[in-house]
Amino acid sequence: MQSPITLEALHIIDAIDRRGSFAAAAQELNRATSSLSYQIQKLEQELDITIYDRSGHKATLTEAGQLILERGRIILSATEKLVTDASILANGWELDLTIAFDGIIPVNNFFPLVDALGQLSKTRIRLQEEILAGCWESLATGRSDLLVCPRVDSMPQDVKAETIGSMSMMWVAAESHYVHKRSGEFNEQAREKYRVIAIADTAIDQPAISINVMQKQPRLTVTNFAAKVDALIEGLGIGTLPIQIAEPLIASGKLKQITDTEPQPIDIVLAWKRNTMGEAKSWCIQYLKKNWALK
Repeated sequence: MQSPITLEALHIIDAIDRRGSFAAAAQELNRATSSLSYQIQKLEQELDITIYDRSGHKATLTEAGQLILERGRIILSATEKLVTDASILANGWELDLTIAFDGIIPVNNFFPLVDALGQLSKTRIRLQEEILAGCWESLATGRSDLLVCPRVDSMPQDVKAETIGSMSMMWVAAESHYVHKRSGEFNEQAREKYRVIAIADTAIDQPAISINVMQKQPRLTVTNFAAKVDALIEGLGIGTLPIQIAEPLIASGKLKQITDTEPQPIDIVLAWKRNTMGEAKSWCIQYLKKNWALK
């Protein structure tokens, strides 16, 4: 007899648990929230069990629901590996490849790679922006196959990482911001007086990371890099931007470098897990190592 528990249903339950709500899961899956609710209710009726307890303010998994989630993730992982392995065995080129990159790196740096790979393969490329700890979590959990981001002090043991370039970050604020009227050294004590513009870490399970943010400092947290640039231009706070992004905005009078600050250099690494290596992944690694140049 065919089981009513489909891969689609397992994907829905997994997404709801990871994202924390039906609405957030629907956004990730590009579905209507009502569609997800209907699928879950239909599954509950067919199995004659309750998967979600809806008695409280927020729907929570029952013990039976938790069991389906845990066993279902094993099935989803095995299914994903089956598809990947079958694709590689059949033609050597993966069907899909996800390249994650830290939000401080402009996405157009990857467009030449996409164009060049398209001349060789029909592999579907996903360019996925991540922030801080979310970068490394994406690689660890399989959300991404390749990662381009700033180097960290401690690398996971199963990850290979090579430096492919560098960039410099510059402290800036809107030209009218009162930080430019201050006197004295721009040290940590001075920085605490000004609101900092930060981008939310995209890590789901790993502890979030904060860089250049003081504990007692006022902050505005936005969800992506473009929003951080807009907030800085509007004069809502101070923050760091890559020189490539900051310099044109400074030249146009929208931003100004904060005095008594120097650009902070950081290494950019290309990282990947050692355990799987298809043709597309291998080709992308070699391409990025040879052709990486920040725009």
